[in-house]
Amino acid sequence: MTTIQLTATQTQVLQHALDHNDGRIDWFPESVKGGARKKVLDGLFNRALITPSGDDWVVAAEGYDALGCARPGAAPVTPIPDIEADVAAAEASWAHPQEVEPATVATTVTVVATEQKTRTREHSKQATVISMLKRPEGATIAQICEATSWQAHTVRGTFAGAFKKKLGLTITSDKTEGGARIYRVA
Repeated sequence: MTTIQLTATQTQVLQHALDHNDGRIDWFPESVKGGARKKVLDGLFNRALITPSGDDWVVAAEGYDALGCARPGAAPVTPIPDIEADVAAAEASWAHPQEVEPATVATTVTVVATEQKTRTREHSKQATVISMLKRPEGATIAQICEATSWQAHTVRGTFAGAFKKKLGLTITSDKTEGGARIYRVA
């Protein structure tokens, strides 16, 4: 277990909040004014020892732990009979899942996987770039810029964002001696 090191001021502020205000922070020592108060609050918040509550700050559970105090208990929950009956009925229906034929599951998975592959229009610039990258000779950034009227940084961003992250394509690159870098879809 890690011990959190607190400054004397942080300890005083937390202890006062726990002893006098049910965990609400509204007191600082006389010597702490203006920007120093903000620094104390920021230090406590950055370590998750306090949390905002409306316009106030309150001591979080970790703040109780840092001072070695017992966390306050949650108020007892009184069950509402109507809701309890609905929950019990719902849980009973979960216990008996409906039987599904294996062929139906496989068909559903295949349809979903097919729909998520690529979602590009046939004659869009993105489709043009993908077809260029799928050629055996691949394509250079300059060739793609010429075909799409994009700038080089846009092409590289499209590789990283749309192609790799969104479409899941693997883009490889090779550089021949004295030549330009060639990009391909693996």
